[in-house]
Amino acid sequence: MRLAAFIERHMEAILAEWDEFARTLLPTVRHMPAAALRDHAQAILDAIVIDLSSGQSYDEQRRKSWGRGPQPQSETAAQTHAILRARSGFDINQLAAEYRALRASVLRLWADECPDEPLHQDDIIRFNEAIDQALAESMQLFTEQVEQSRNLLLGMLGHDMRSPLQTIRMTSSYLAALNAGEAVSGAASRLIRSGARMQALLDDMLDFNRTKLGLGIDVTPEDVDLRDVIADELDQLRAAYPDRDVQLHVSGDLTGSWDGQRLQQLLGNLVVNALKYGSPDAPVAVRLSGDAHGVHLEVGNRGPAIEPAMLDGIFDPLRRGHDTRDARGSGGGLGLGLYIAREIAKAHGGEITARSDDHETVFSVRLPRRAAAP
Repeated sequence: MRLAAFIERHMEAILAEWDEFARTLLPTVRHMPAAALRDHAQAILDAIVIDLSSGQSYDEQRRKSWGRGPQPQSETAAQTHAILRARSGFDINQLAAEYRALRASVLRLWADECPDEPLHQDDIIRFNEAIDQALAESMQLFTEQVEQSRNLLLGMLGHDMRSPLQTIRMTSSYLAALNAGEAVSGAASRLIRSGARMQALLDDMLDFNRTKLGLGIDVTPEDVDLRDVIADELDQLRAAYPDRDVQLHVSGDLTGSWDGQRLQQLLGNLVVNALKYGSPDAPVAVRLSGDAHGVHLEVGNRGPAIEPAMLDGIFDPLRRGHDTRDARGSGGGLGLGLYIAREIAKAHGGEITARSDDHETVFSVRLPRRAAAP
C-alpha cells in the first residue's frame, strides 16, 4: 500500500497516537479535549497526502530538499498549529518533538500494516521532506509568536516601571533639597544618580522594544537650532564626566526640523561610547556642520582601532565591546546605545556610519534638513 493511501485510510489511528504523545508534553494539556490537542494535525496530514500524491520531478525534489520549494501563499495548517501551541505554553523543543513522534508513528504504523510488502522508498523520502517542510513552517511562526509575546511583555513591564521609578527620583530630589545633613544629602545624591541610570536603561529597553515590534523610534520634529541642542547635551555630559575633555566644533547653517530630544539622545550615546572606549587622556571631538543638503555630525575619539569584524556589526543590538565598564568604573549598559543611535538617525531620514584606524575612531551621522513628520 502506498503511503498516501495508508494515511488517508488510517487517519484516526494516527491522530490517536498524536493525542497520546501530546498529553505527555505538558501537565496542563492532560485534560484538554482531543480537538484542542489535535487542532490542525489532520490538516497537516491532509497536506502531506496531497504532496505525496502529486507529481514531482527530480529537480523539484532536489529544490524542496534544500528548502527552496514553492512557498505557501496563505497561512498553512503547520503555521496555525504553531501559533496555537505557543499560546498553550509549549516550548520549541516540545513542538519539534510532536513532529518527530508523528514521523515515527506514521512510518511504524505503515510498516506494521504492510509486513509482507516492500515499502516504497520514494514515499519515505517524500514523506520525510513533507514533515520537514511542516516543521520548518511551524518553528518559524512559533519563534515569531514567542518573540512578539516577549516584546509585548517587556513593553508593558517597562511602561509600568516608569511610575515607581519617577516616584523614587522625585523623593530623592526632595531629600536632597531638605539640607538635612551631609549623610542624608550624600545618600540622596546617590539615589538621584542611580535613578537617572535606571531611567536611561529603561528608556533604552523601551526604544529597543518599539523597534522589535516594528514601530520604530518615535520622533516629533520641530524647528530647532541644532547648535543649541548639541551644546546643551554636551554641557550635561561634561558635568557627568568632569575629568574628560569633550570639544565642540561647529560651522554652517544648523537650523532645521528635527526632534531635539532624540538627537540629544543620539549624541549622548555616541559621546558616552567614545568616553568609554577612547583613550582617557585624549579629547572627544564633536564636529557639527551644515551644508545645502543637511547637517553632518561626527563624534571622534583616539584609542585602539576597532577590529574590522567588530566594526561590521557595531550597530547591531545587544553588542558590546571587550571593556564593558564605562569611564567612571560603573557597569556598562545593555549594549543598545549604538543601535538606538542608528534607529534615531533612520527615524529622521538619515544614516550613521563608523570608521576606525590607528589614529581615530569616528561615528558619522548625516541628517536631512527636515525630518519627515511621524
